[in-house]
Amino acid sequence: MQSHTRRIRHVILAGLAIAVSICFVFRQTSGFSGIVERQYVKKEFHIPMRDGVRLFAAVYSPRDTSRSYPIMLHRTPYGIAPYGEDRYPSMLGPSMELQSEGFIFVYQDVRGRMMSEGEFVNMTPHRPVKKGRKDIDEASDAYDTIDWLLRNIPNNNGRVGMWGISYPGFYAAAGMIDAHPALKAVSPQAPIADWFIGDDFHHNGAFFLSHAFSFLSSFGRQRQGPTTRTEPSFVFPTQDGYEFYLSMGPLSEANRKYLKNEISFWNDIMKHDAYDDFWQSRNILPHLKNIGPAVMTVGGWFDAEDLFGPLGVYQSVEASSPDAYNVLVMGPWYHGAWAHSAVNYLGEIYVGTDTSEFYRREIEYPFFMRFLKDAKDPGLPEAYIFDTGLNEWKKESVWPPKPQAPARKLQLCSGGRLLWDACGDRPKNAGVNADAFDEYVSDPSRPVPYMNSVPTGMAREYMVADQRFAAGRPDVLVYSTDPLDRDVSLRGPVSVSLNVSTTGTDADFIVKLIDVYPDEYDSERYKDNPSMKGYQRLVRGEPFRGRFRNGFSRPEPFVPGRVEKIEYVMPDIAHTFRRGHRIMVQIQSSWFPLIDRNPQKFVNIRKASARDFQEATQRIFHSPDRPSYISLVFGNAD
Repeated sequence: MQSHTRRIRHVILAGLAIAVSICFVFRQTSGFSGIVERQYVKKEFHIPMRDGVRLFAAVYSPRDTSRSYPIMLHRTPYGIAPYGEDRYPSMLGPSMELQSEGFIFVYQDVRGRMMSEGEFVNMTPHRPVKKGRKDIDEASDAYDTIDWLLRNIPNNNGRVGMWGISYPGFYAAAGMIDAHPALKAVSPQAPIADWFIGDDFHHNGAFFLSHAFSFLSSFGRQRQGPTTRTEPSFVFPTQDGYEFYLSMGPLSEANRKYLKNEISFWNDIMKHDAYDDFWQSRNILPHLKNIGPAVMTVGGWFDAEDLFGPLGVYQSVEASSPDAYNVLVMGPWYHGAWAHSAVNYLGEIYVGTDTSEFYRREIEYPFFMRFLKDAKDPGLPEAYIFDTGLNEWKKESVWPPKPQAPARKLQLCSGGRLLWDACGDRPKNAGVNADAFDEYVSDPSRPVPYMNSVPTGMAREYMVADQRFAAGRPDVLVYSTDPLDRDVSLRGPVSVSLNVSTTGTDADFIVKLIDVYPDEYDSERYKDNPSMKGYQRLVRGEPFRGRFRNGFSRPEPFVPGRVEKIEYVMPDIAHTFRRGHRIMVQIQSSWFPLIDRNPQKFVNIRKASARDFQEATQRIFHSPDRPSYISLVFGNAD
């Protein structure tokens, strides 16, 4: 009964995730008056930018005017409903703690969205040099907004904070570039950083099909002018995402069958299939320089949308602005989960108790209070990191932590073995130059699904999903250690090095790092969930589009049969593999429909036709001369 109840809760949470992806933490009512209206008065404004365009904003000021308050600014493309000065949301700010404390909360529709004037540009490129009033970007819009608010909103104390989750996290990060002097504290949360290398729509050049289609088919529709109405959602003809995207055919068919050429950014994606100026200009990381405000970047280890972004933002600020107050928080959360009241499970995985409440009360609230209201320094560590194997918070003085020893290699070896440092084997009866390898046939007409059940959108549970369904397929290679005789604590990036060949001229390679739970049942460890026996829990998995092995800006075909090296780095982990567990690596060449199918023929995949898709035999080599391995950094589990 408990397991059944938990599954019902997961279904409910999955439905809520759709709403969170659009509205995030700006929760609203249907118009009834509540606690917000009793404490705050609402005014709406059109705030002029330097180029004359006016951006729409709602300002919620405390009714108590006996003292001054800091401003908390949230800029978003998702709308700031409810619209109308007589309509109030059910909550303000990132938490009830901050709402109760008292701030001037400002919500703004970004340029070209909802009620704001101007043209909307996805991931607006930053202009480091501005020669005139027409040279605008999100940094200048944030600056102009703050400047206007300070001059026009009474009872402000001259200090401003910014926060936002996901796309609003990008606007928070952009707002701290060339920041207004009054901007004192910024918290980019799950910020988008680079849409080709690691966030949302591409990972290492591989196109995240189900996420891009389900999101852009609604959000990507052009408005006809300022409006309070959000875009209608796309109505899928089936709830079987695997069947829907497979029957859609090549990417070139999406417009003809469904999108009708009405989604301009989808068309942009189809035009730019490599890391060209279009994508590079939208990478915010190189512009995070000389950061003045205090920064607290927040992310979730299980964030299916934006895990690359928070790690990149933190590391970029750390490298370019070493004297800045710059801290990182990484918790056991899916996208935006830290804004919810309680998140104890993701799918079948127990992720700890009240981690979201702990974050809001002990980390987020003290951060903003210190820099906006001169509260006591809470003594936050450089990095508040949650170990996803131990389900414990760790305080780190640097991230990634300085390794206790050099990174160790887990070698892929014959017989499906996964061994530390070296395999020490060659094929029997083979000469000294013979290569050991494993191979499989990748068929684009029968791609490997990314989950055992495949919804039409991107399921957040895939980040921890059981991989047993994939382990038995002939087109998935499986390597495993013996049961561990001690805890193995890993901290930092997961580096992949593969020696591969293909009979085709293009190929994808997906590498999955997996925590294999023991077959005996431990009711305390797995919180009374007997389905965890033998569970193959994904810890980190990432694709790599092979054509980009020599650079994301210059795709190159494979020469059939030639052995070539593919190397890439997965996002960081903080995970302890417990004694008695096994470490597993799975390798495959499709992950559908999470990523689009590679035809395995070197063509423009965006324009490929059905006849371009072909079977290919992929080989993974693991001889002493041509090893394949993943590199892992050990931490301290104590």
